[in-house]
Amino acid sequence: MTLRPATSADADAVAKIWHQGWQDGHLGNVPDALVRIRTRESFWTRAAERVGDTTVAVLDGEVAGFVMVVGDEVEQVYVSSGHRGSGVAGALLAEAERLVRAGGHGRAWLAVAPGNARARRFYERCGWVDEGEFDNRVAGPDGLVSVPCLRYAKPLA
Repeated sequence: MTLRPATSADADAVAKIWHQGWQDGHLGNVPDALVRIRTRESFWTRAAERVGDTTVAVLDGEVAGFVMVVGDEVEQVYVSSGHRGSGVAGALLAEAERLVRAGGHGRAWLAVAPGNARARRFYERCGWVDEGEFDNRVAGPDGLVSVPCLRYAKPLA
């Protein structure tokens, strides 16, 4: 497995993984208002716009997963369904922690939907701690959408 900064050529693969993974972890766990703005097209648009924030994991010549980091926040961590359980997610999360630390931050955080039990178990196995609920505000075409989330954090040595 190779971890590297994403390029614009990776945007399509990232969008496919993001769209599928988001549906797996979020449908039934987030407000309908957020589901309505997370159209298939929105993942392709955002993947192309966010290339500079994205690190991809490449396995056997294909993008197997990605992570997006901005400042001290790990914004997105997704692995293709065919590569789940292969260690890709752990490698991506470790790289996200490294990037946060390299950016001068001593602590990383991320938001997770309370009902996304698989993601929560993964973060906890990796040493992240649930710090409780917060109201995550997500930009939509008609303004901000309120999304109840849990804030997970990890001090970085």
